[in-house]
Amino acid sequence: MVSARQPLRELLAVLGPWAGLLFAVPPLGALAAGRWHDGLLAFPPRPPEQTAEASFSWGAFLFLGALGAVSLFPFLRGVARSCRASPGRAAPPGRAWAFPPWGGGAIVLGALFWAVAWGELPALNPLRAYSFTPLWIAYILVVNALCVRRTGSSLLTREPAFFLFLFPASSLFWWTFEYLNRFVGNWSYRGEFFTPWGYAGLASLCFSTVLPAVLSTRELLLSLRGVRRSFGNLPALSPRFARLPPGAALLLGALMLAATAAWPSWGYPLLWLAPLILLCALRARRGRPQILAAFLGSDWTAPASAALAGLVCGFFWEMWNAYSLLRWVYHIPGVDRFRIFEMPLLGYLGYLPFGLLCAAFGDLLREPFAARKGKALHGL
Repeated sequence: MVSARQPLRELLAVLGPWAGLLFAVPPLGALAAGRWHDGLLAFPPRPPEQTAEASFSWGAFLFLGALGAVSLFPFLRGVARSCRASPGRAAPPGRAWAFPPWGGGAIVLGALFWAVAWGELPALNPLRAYSFTPLWIAYILVVNALCVRRTGSSLLTREPAFFLFLFPASSLFWWTFEYLNRFVGNWSYRGEFFTPWGYAGLASLCFSTVLPAVLSTRELLLSLRGVRRSFGNLPALSPRFARLPPGAALLLGALMLAATAAWPSWGYPLLWLAPLILLCALRARRGRPQILAAFLGSDWTAPASAALAGLVCGFFWEMWNAYSLLRWVYHIPGVDRFRIFEMPLLGYLGYLPFGLLCAAFGDLLREPFAARKGKALHGL
């Protein structure tokens, strides 16, 4: 019999080293490159004048664009072939479920706070500063309501305890990226001044919506027949992609993380890849399934829906941020042109691995809840 505490031990055995590497390696990289200074750990975060310098270079833009195109080409080619040759896996049952009333309330809430967030009335400014969290809670509820409408259940209705746990977990998760951003300075915040405690409190509330939004969006995408038709029957990648041992992948991720802090002017894209590689390597070392392994088979639905969920949420993050009173701005070396809202065009590529990381992190957090639910169902 599997111990009830085993999934929790597995969770801690992975997240402990993962968090340790994310917090310990960047300072070592910065020290090795002579970039360490006291402002790196100042709180609230560094002021705008200490951020990276935004710039544009056709060479950098074309290089990163070509790298993204080469990385995505096998993926897109497989999708095209799959759509032509096969209907793929069937979508979940498509019966007509009722749209829940709380979904309608969420639409009203979202419309209200969207108007508040973008409103120009001075009287709304006190409320505008706090509009981000309710706007995203509305988005999360609407997406879950759409899942209920399509499949009869959603993350909220099927796993309420796990769904609620995602909010505090999400705060800690994104604070990790705020820490990593200290070493690259790719974004900073504009708006009203807050005390350190006020900043920490408001930021934690805003960050708490990241994982629920991405995981809920992934579930909605999984309910779409087009997603399963596109990604459910693809040619498997060559086995050589699986030959990198977990220990070597762990070293690779750590080196990427160190390079991000040591040479941020060119290493900043690694910020979105290194945490994913480290988490997957730690899972693989323990013989546990990890999200990138799906690319070695013919069914890419799970990772593809996660990556697309990151991109969909990224679009809404950037859109709602564009005219908000409190907002973030980017300082991205080499590619700071062709902006869609505040984000330069190539910056949207980062949402693809970020979606994969959110899904991998969320699936790891789900295991203790699933084990407890299974134990309850079996009366153990």
